[in-house]
Amino acid sequence: MKYARVACLGAIHEAVQAGNKLKLSSGRLVDENEVVWLPPIEAGTIFALGLNYADHASEISFQAPEEPLVFLKGPNTLIGHNGETRRPVDVEMMHYECELAVVIGRTARNVKQNDAYEYISGYTIANDYAIRDYLENYYRPNLAVKNRDTLTPIGPWFVEKEDIPDPMNLKLFTYVNGELKQEGSTKDMVFDIAYLIEYLSSFMTLYENDIILTGTPKGTVNVNEGDEVVVEIEGIGSLRNRIVSDKVFSR
Repeated sequence: MKYARVACLGAIHEAVQAGNKLKLSSGRLVDENEVVWLPPIEAGTIFALGLNYADHASEISFQAPEEPLVFLKGPNTLIGHNGETRRPVDVEMMHYECELAVVIGRTARNVKQNDAYEYISGYTIANDYAIRDYLENYYRPNLAVKNRDTLTPIGPWFVEKEDIPDPMNLKLFTYVNGELKQEGSTKDMVFDIAYLIEYLSSFMTLYENDIILTGTPKGTVNVNEGDEVVVEIEGIGSLRNRIVSDKVFSR
């Protein structure tokens, strides 16, 4: 089952996929183009992994880390499917990052890898844009690289873990203006999902609706104003958004 959160008819609704329509919690059916898509999860703490695919690390001339490179993101960064992401006018390099997003389902502390999946409620897709101009270095990311408003589209669907039997073997794709630019597989993560949950929960408590963004494979390229970017993960869906400039925000 695929779940979403949408705004329509003057309210926010929980919804499920019903063929090519959405079925609201009230039972009403609406077309997908009648709604504003919201992030499917009201996120708690958002953990983001850097350099968690060896091919992406080599693509930007770095070795994969020996310990997870993790930083935090604020909920201000999240926007829904079909949203607009702002590209500051003075930057030269901004690129997408197609990522599997793991949603924690219950309080987790000192979890062992063998038990990690018991603490997952499901999965969604994130496009965690990075603005490289603001990067101090790859091991101490600047807040401005990853925490700007609108920088992380997420969704459109939340998929329960039971519907994704092997999250460590999913294909990932990114299309820019309809052209395939990025392709990879979650099997190529440096640190897999179970390891990440054990690692994070060893020194801090994880809570329901915390989200782990698990990194991106190689194939990241610069995007510009007007570009349409679609990130896709096998079994979960496709997440679309558009790049807009400062002038849209009256800057």
